Amino acid sequence: MKVRIGYGFDLHRWAENRRLVLGGVEIPHEMGLLGHSDADALTHAVIDALLGALAMGDIGQHFPDTDPRFKDADSIELLKTTMILIRDAGYRVGNVDCTIVADAPKMAPHIRRIRRTLAEPLGASEDQVSVKATRTEGVIFQPEDGLLAMACVLLEG
Repeated sequence: MKVRIGYGFDLHRWAENRRLVLGGVEIPHEMGLLGHSDADALTHAVIDALLGALAMGDIGQHFPDTDPRFKDADSIELLKTTMILIRDAGYRVGNVDCTIVADAPKMAPHIRRIRRTLAEPLGASEDQVSVKATRTEGVIFQPEDGLLAMACVLLEG
């Protein structure tokens, strides 16, 4: 069996009058994330990790923010398209490990649903998808600046 590991990272600023979507799940919050698509930083990090594992570039190369087709795009649909590339290359997801870094809102009530929502397009079971959350404590950036997400994937072929 061949294995490949990929890492993804995404960061978005907070924005008014936007929905907060993470891992395909809409989370109640007074602010959303600024972006060309739905600005789902977690799913974007997963996509970058998948593409990186197979040296296929990054999300910006495949779904550029200069392309009007991706304006307000559903990032789960972008993930499904990415998974076609992964499967066509002869790989499947072994596991995904993600971390959300934000001071608000509280992520714990949403983690299980995010895991389930990500698992389906990944062709994985919920126990192959880990999602954790931590606070910035103002160390990396100020909490009012935005939210970041990181993901690591193991692909098996």
